[in-house]
Amino acid sequence: MFLIYCPYCEEHREEEEFRPKGQAHILRPKDPEACSDEEWGDYLFFRDNPRGIHHELWVHAVGCRKFFNVTRNTVTYEILETYKMGEQPRITAESLAGGETQGNVQVAGGGQQTVGASNAAVASVKGEQA
Repeated sequence: MFLIYCPYCEEHREEEEFRPKGQAHILRPKDPEACSDEEWGDYLFFRDNPRGIHHELWVHAVGCRKFFNVTRNTVTYEILETYKMGEQPRITAESLAGGETQGNVQVAGGGQQTVGASNAAVASVKGEQA
């Protein structure tokens, strides 16, 4: 079972309370009427599906019902951070590849995961031995 931190409720809750809603940070075209059918179709239907660090939109469906963003490793399912709508992620694939460490990452014992990860978890995301 995962414990996911809701940045609005400001507490860790069980994963069953949350629903993923797809890729985060997708910008709507400024002038949809001027888009070609191909551009509009790309906006509506095509999403990135990377192997590794990915930013996703989630909703706290059983709690505050607010949308927020999650930075997650799609290989390990590890959640590295959560942040409110309108904010930018602190952890990106580029920042991890560049060797930056994030102090907010932690892993709980007992088979449960809390938002963030320890330095060992960050190293595992980067493919290093802790």
